[in-house]
Amino acid sequence: MNPTAQEPFDPRDRPARLTVGVVGAGRVGPALAASLRLAGHRPVAVSGVSDASVRRAAALLPDIPIVTPAEVLARADLVLLTVPDDALPGLVDGLAETGAVRPGQLLVHTSGRYGAKVLDPALRAGALPLALHPAMTFTGTSVDVQRLAGCSFGVTAPEELRLAAEALVIEMGGEPEWIAEESRPLYHAALALGANHLVTLVAQSMELLRTAGVEAPERMLGPLLGAALDNALRSGDAALTGPVARGDAGTVAAHVAELRAHAPGAVAGYLAMARTTADRALAHGLLKPELAEDLLGVLAGGDPLGDARGDGAGGTR
Repeated sequence: MNPTAQEPFDPRDRPARLTVGVVGAGRVGPALAASLRLAGHRPVAVSGVSDASVRRAAALLPDIPIVTPAEVLARADLVLLTVPDDALPGLVDGLAETGAVRPGQLLVHTSGRYGAKVLDPALRAGALPLALHPAMTFTGTSVDVQRLAGCSFGVTAPEELRLAAEALVIEMGGEPEWIAEESRPLYHAALALGANHLVTLVAQSMELLRTAGVEAPERMLGPLLGAALDNALRSGDAALTGPVARGDAGTVAAHVAELRAHAPGAVAGYLAMARTTADRALAHGLLKPELAEDLLGVLAGGDPLGDARGDGAGGTR
């Protein structure tokens, strides 16, 4: 039975077949709604402003009307609030203040930063608040629906809604991972550090390889990065390799000199990551203390080549 003001949703049961609405047709919302449709739920309304949003909704949710956010809430039992993090609090306040929220209505946001408390204005209006954050990058295409299979979701909700939240994630093919309200910002920072910064690092690496004359940097990096990621996930810091972990100060100095000559915008990032790598390698016994001093001197911004100009510093492995 669908949740209504008279018959509120019972979290002890598996979610009933629900009408689903999406507020914010970015890359995430339509994909989640399409996944819920595969589980037997029924998308009924989407809100989107930009041309890209309208096209995305039409591709993933064909024949579903584009309406205002208030109309989405009027039509749907389960509403996905899939807007940028900074826009979420204002959206929730506005929907609650205008009376758009109905008692017994499931409101789900997908922000990694926020837990369930950001939905408190809607909770006071009788809504049932859930924070379900898919730990995945989205393309805005149908491939996202397939990628949800096995995807972890950061779940935060009132204890009485825990079973309902976890059931919805499982219906989308995901794996629920409970995140405490107070831990949401740290959880989100960890994901951003790993995923968002990874994209930046890979893009920089491909640019530098092209500058060095490599015609297909993606082909060269694919096996290398795939193995590095697999090793890191399996072994953590024990998987550290390369000149920083070995303490090859001369090689690192040569890297810095080349970057300053050919890609000065990459120097700060290289130095920051190298310092962090050196700290972790030293703490885990991979970097020998007697080699760390020269290395850290290079990373502190000394003469890029120092005394290593003739020692074969350009070699890497």
